[in-house]
Amino acid sequence: MSDPRMVKYADVLVNYSTKVKPGDWVHINAGRLAIPLVSEIVDQVVKAGGHPTVDLDSDLISDAFYRNATKEQVNWANPLDMLMIKDVDVAIFIAAPENSRTLNAVDPALQQARQQAYQKWYQIYMKRSSTGSLRWTMANFPTASLAQEADMSLADYEDFVFKATFVDQPNPVKAWQKVHDDQQKLVDYLAGKKEIRIKGTNADIVMNVEGRRFINSDGDQNMPSGEVFTSPVENSATGWVNFTYPAVHLGREVEGVRMEFKNGKVIRATAVKNEEFLNKMLDTDKGARTLGELGLGTNYGIARFTKDILFDEKIGGSFHLAVGAGFEECGGKNHSSLHWDFICDARKDTEMYVDGSLFYRNGKFTV
Repeated sequence: MSDPRMVKYADVLVNYSTKVKPGDWVHINAGRLAIPLVSEIVDQVVKAGGHPTVDLDSDLISDAFYRNATKEQVNWANPLDMLMIKDVDVAIFIAAPENSRTLNAVDPALQQARQQAYQKWYQIYMKRSSTGSLRWTMANFPTASLAQEADMSLADYEDFVFKATFVDQPNPVKAWQKVHDDQQKLVDYLAGKKEIRIKGTNADIVMNVEGRRFINSDGDQNMPSGEVFTSPVENSATGWVNFTYPAVHLGREVEGVRMEFKNGKVIRATAVKNEEFLNKMLDTDKGARTLGELGLGTNYGIARFTKDILFDEKIGGSFHLAVGAGFEECGGKNHSSLHWDFICDARKDTEMYVDGSLFYRNGKFTV
């Protein structure tokens, strides 16, 4: 018997987040543990008239690859992946890790090279996303590994995921439409503004957003969502931020991160844990140290840190900065194979000013 929550979850992903239409090629990439959700997604895609294809992955496969891969093999991008990202109408990505630390022992240089091998894939993905020719979403299937990272039991983590995605509500789509309407007020206010300054105990940074578009992230791509974001002018960010939450990338956790920016680039980055890895990633390519995103979390239903950026960057009362690739749909021009988000709690002693006027104080918007 199908879990009714999985049925509703799949319905949201197919009919709200990606709006599958008759004739759409819908590719589903998922961890093998997510088969219960994937089967419901396939059912919904077929009912919508789409053509589903499925690619199941496993941490065991990733481990087997990196254990003995040569430099040539790491630098090879799968042509099937390239075909998919060029031609698919809808892509649905479902994370379902068996062990989120599987790649901890892999040489960061190999992981860095793998990212660079897929830079063309990532550029196509970003370009098609910005033009609307690719509709996509990413979501989590609750696994024991994700629950453990979040310091929850699996049952509690399942409830957390279904609450954050509004799947526990009678009409999830109506709930997401309300999120859209509330966030649109912020987007409308920010339209045409020039400068944002964040000042507080953990940050003193200013950036130019003139001519840049703010995006209302309302569940049509990330699920869950609840943020407003943009790509600041590339040479503008100046100041510093002490990020209050750990940042997890390629299975490695970096804690106590402080970044100093000048003319849009990270000129100094330190960390209490895994500082060497942090700086190696920032040297991935020439665009990796450039500020690519400013995001403001608005989902006050996500109140705890889970070590999963899909949820954590949406925490109501937080902001995040991402180094690396910017978003073309926002007007961003920076290209990189890296896009790494770092989150700062703004619920205490933090103010944001937009063109000199108070916009945000201690986790709450003032407009």
